[in-house]
Amino acid sequence: MISVTFQPYSVAYSGTIIVSAFEDRTLSASAKKLDLSLKGALTRAMATQGFSGKAQEVCLLLAPTADIDQVVIVGLGKESTCTPSCIEESGGCAFTHLHVQEALVLLDPLSNIPHPELSFAEGMLLRSWAFDKYRTVKPTKARQKLETLRVATANPGAAQKTFASCEYRIQGVLETRALVAEPANVLFPASFATRAQEVLAPLGVHVEILGKKKLEQLGMGALLGVAQGSTHDPSLVVLEWNGTPKNKTAPIAFVGKGLTFDSGGIDLKPQKGMEEMIHDMAGAGAVFGLFKTLALRKARVHAVGILGLAENMPSGSAQRPGDIVKTLSGKTVHILNTDAEGRLVLADALWYTCDRFKPRILIDLATLTGSIVSALGTEFAGLFSNDEQLATHLIACGNKTGEKLWRLPMTEKFDKDIDSDVADVKNLGTSGEGGSITAAQFLKRFIKEPVAWAHLDIAGTAWTRKDSALAPKGATGFGVRLLDALVQEYEAA
Repeated sequence: MISVTFQPYSVAYSGTIIVSAFEDRTLSASAKKLDLSLKGALTRAMATQGFSGKAQEVCLLLAPTADIDQVVIVGLGKESTCTPSCIEESGGCAFTHLHVQEALVLLDPLSNIPHPELSFAEGMLLRSWAFDKYRTVKPTKARQKLETLRVATANPGAAQKTFASCEYRIQGVLETRALVAEPANVLFPASFATRAQEVLAPLGVHVEILGKKKLEQLGMGALLGVAQGSTHDPSLVVLEWNGTPKNKTAPIAFVGKGLTFDSGGIDLKPQKGMEEMIHDMAGAGAVFGLFKTLALRKARVHAVGILGLAENMPSGSAQRPGDIVKTLSGKTVHILNTDAEGRLVLADALWYTCDRFKPRILIDLATLTGSIVSALGTEFAGLFSNDEQLATHLIACGNKTGEKLWRLPMTEKFDKDIDSDVADVKNLGTSGEGGSITAAQFLKRFIKEPVAWAHLDIAGTAWTRKDSALAPKGATGFGVRLLDALVQEYEAA
């Protein structure tokens, strides 16, 4: 990861310098001073290149002096509407224009954002990630080689201390991205579980792996049914971080769907896009990344993470449409479609979490339905909850981190749509309408009241098919920063 250091503001600048401007080409105070020393070169460059200062717009001024190699002017949009998320995204865009080993960020405090330089640096680090470990020949196009980022600030010591927590959550996001990007022949349930042991256990996270035999003994028929067509055995990984051992408060729990590959099973998915089904474990990946962040920053909280890991494949032993399985809760499920498998894995994982840990708060993340993408696109993840306060907190945290949530309804009518004539519940609604809602209603049946529960359907946000401001094409790491922000609220309480 890029090394970030902080230094006081200085009039002697060299190398590559990054400054900011608002709409209508209004330079920040530091940028104005630099422009004055360069005899108006920044102003002329903006006018010549048609730069207006809109958010994420970039203007380059090359070699204005013998000491300054280039100046990168980044647009922040309107100052009145500028947010930390906007600044992060502008930082990410600035990174894509850098082809140097070292650069200096020169941003000034805003009226509503006292330390924009921290958000800007965070955005640059998030955008710097790339998944190229399997390329034997690197792309011919020049790659960014930024190694050191120097950041000007009023109090370097305080900024360095504050940014440490930013770096911890960035490491969590990048860990999640790396997991989600792995191909299914490398990351399967057993190797995923091993990775948790290798990465998280040394950081102080207690890791417990429940293999197939243990799942059979417990009676997790729903999870086992999903996995029975694969040569890879399923597993349930239990993560526990206790940063407050003397506090006996019930833990906060996070459950992640971990389908390391989802072919759809007997109800086989179409060929187009199936290669992307490696990311059907992004919910479990986000929980994994969150626990890395919590451990790195020594979070003062008792948290439990459950990873439900399986591979959904067609074979002679695969689960069939029409099968009936018995879940850990004792409820029976009629399988109408083997491609509605994530909710089956979560059914056993959620009940196990409630029964064993009795959490005060329970949040699950899953790339659960295509319906949520149809409803919300890739801008928002779907939020479903049985608790108003928890839903409000999650939406606020998502707005803070730029990982936006949109709450959808849960009603008795949708719940009745999954009633079965031959079992307790069907794994698919009969009407075919509101698919993401009926999926959430299904999960709710495996929540032990009165736990405050929320379900995040991240099918549209866990993976991007084009470069974004904060991530290249592929895994986004959605959810790690959002959930870390939520945990921090409960730490302070």
